[in-house]
Amino acid sequence: MIGETLKSFVMIALELVVLFIGVSLLMNYLQKYIPYQKVEKLLSNSNKLVGSLIAVFFAFITPFCSCSTIPVVVNMLNKKLNFGMVMIFLFASPLLDPTILTVMGVILGWKVTIVYTVITTVFSIVIGLLLHTFGFEKSVKDEVVTGFAPDEESDTSLRVAWKETVGLMKTVLPYLVLGAFIGAVIHGLVPTEFVASVFGEEAWWLVPVAAILGIPLYIRLSSMVPISQVLILKGMALGPVMAMLISSAGASLPEVILLKSIFKKELVVTFVVSVIVMSTVSGWIFYMI
Repeated sequence: MIGETLKSFVMIALELVVLFIGVSLLMNYLQKYIPYQKVEKLLSNSNKLVGSLIAVFFAFITPFCSCSTIPVVVNMLNKKLNFGMVMIFLFASPLLDPTILTVMGVILGWKVTIVYTVITTVFSIVIGLLLHTFGFEKSVKDEVVTGFAPDEESDTSLRVAWKETVGLMKTVLPYLVLGAFIGAVIHGLVPTEFVASVFGEEAWWLVPVAAILGIPLYIRLSSMVPISQVLILKGMALGPVMAMLISSAGASLPEVILLKSIFKKELVVTFVVSVIVMSTVSGWIFYMI
């Protein structure tokens, strides 16, 4: 078991490092060519519904897992995009991947997939707008945005992009490795059979428990979909399965630890609670379909 846990840690840590470096390098290189001013105007549209739908669409076409979403969020914050729209993107991006949604439709059924898509879209929009309304923008750490001044004539070479990526990695690498280690340990100590036997009944309290358990289990949405099928076949109720799927993909432990490098404590806690609430209510809805 120790060997399997260490292997899981190495694989998760390696995957996170490669993904984070890859996405960061790509974003740092391409940020000059991304029409942020046009996106900012669209996302800051006076019609909040239109701006929210654009943020969801942007999340839909960027198939990032929860951890690789962070560098994109940092760039959006640095570009002073509307905070509510950035948070909508943060919630929706790891949950709405067209490829994974297609796989989900084939494995879990299209009814489940459509309900899942509608629920996660609505919750991402509502929570993002509420965080903006309640003034959580002040909970973004100063070092993330202080001193950032877009220079239209700046060098966009790979060398400069790599230098910026290395600087970002120095800040987040300790958090990333710690999160991967804790996630791997917990992941290795929670057998699938045990979870299925405990969550086999349709009791209301099973859903929030599953939502909470999903966060430390670093399972990407692409991995959680087939796992969900196995859990359902083993007798686990659909509500807890979907609650765990949403929470594990929407707020994995490594992502939460990474968020501490850019958000203050109150926003990190609010983010986690929001994902748990979204996962719990979603699970209860799946009980009814």
